[in-house]
Order: sequence, then structure tokens, then C-alpha cells
Amino acid sequence: MHRRTFIASALAAPVAAQLAAPALAQQVVFDPTPQIVNIKKEFLPGQLLILPRSYYLYWVTEPRTAIRYGVGVGRAGLEFTGTATIDVKKEWPTWRPTEEMIERSPETYGRFKDNDYIQPGGPSNPLGARALYLFQNGKDTYFRIHGTTAPESIGRSVSNGCIRMLNEHVIDLYGRVPIGTVVTVL
Repeated sequence: MHRRTFIASALAAPVAAQLAAPALAQQVVFDPTPQIVNIKKEFLPGQLLILPRSYYLYWVTEPRTAIRYGVGVGRAGLEFTGTATIDVKKEWPTWRPTEEMIERSPETYGRFKDNDYIQPGGPSNPLGARALYLFQNGKDTYFRIHGTTAPESIGRSVSNGCIRMLNEHVIDLYGRVPIGTVVTVL
């Protein structure tokens, strides 16, 4: 190798690396749109699987196949993990924050302090169009899979622990999942 070839190669290497970097650094873009995807064989048809770190919920439709929906999840320290079942389903559910939510965020939930007010279902209700209520051993966990009035929260960790979906997506999921569906949040 001649000195001129060596110097040219040495100078070209960083430029080539920069040109290749965008191809190597292509990031996976979050897409909340429902999609048919492959899933590991250990997840059985009829199960719901939620992966909070990737902001996706999977409805397993057949072996190794699921419908994937984008979701919003609980902020750090408020998230639900584990296994539960859907024991109640409601269309346009009513809503009241928990006492812990009222204490934690009085500026947001102050109108619920020291009263029994329950917000009626409807387009301005934070639970959105549908809610799937998660239970463990027959006891309400107070965590839900529900619609939202804040579509910008999908793909983020901002809720008080519930799993949020776009209203049109939770309406679709609501029609698919029966009472008793097992939900696993990893």
C-alpha cells in the first residue's frame, strides 16, 4: 500500500462511517395504529398482553398472531404489573378519581374533594368511550384499560396507572374481548 492510498483511506473512513450511520441508526417509530403482528408462541389466543415500555397492547387472536394497539401507560411508580382478568366492561363509563389521586394532584382533581360527585359518561369523561375493568381474585384493582380524551398521551407514560387507548381503538378491542379475559402486564 502506498502512502497516498493509506492517507486517502484514512481520511475517507470517517466520512463513510457518517454516511452509513443513518442507515444503522434507523429508529423504530412508534405507531399506535392497530396492526396484525407475530407474537411468541407461549401467548395463547384470547389473552391480552401489555408491554408498557414499548407502549403496546396485544390481543392474541390465534397461535403466534396478535392485533397490536398503541397505548399510554402509568407514570413511574403508578403503573400496574402482573396478571388480572377483565371482570367488568362498560360503554361510556362514569368516573371518579381515587382518593390517592385527589390527594396526589389536588390542582387537577380538587372538584372531587369532600363530595361524592361522579362524572357521567360521555365525550368529556377521562375514561373515554369504553372501559375494561381489571380484577385480581375477584377484587377490583382500580386499574382500567380505557379510552381517553387526551390522544397525545398515547405512546407516553403519563396516566395514574391505567392503560389508555384511542377511543376508536378501545371500541374495537371492547367488541373483541369477553368478560374473563386474562390480561398480563409485563
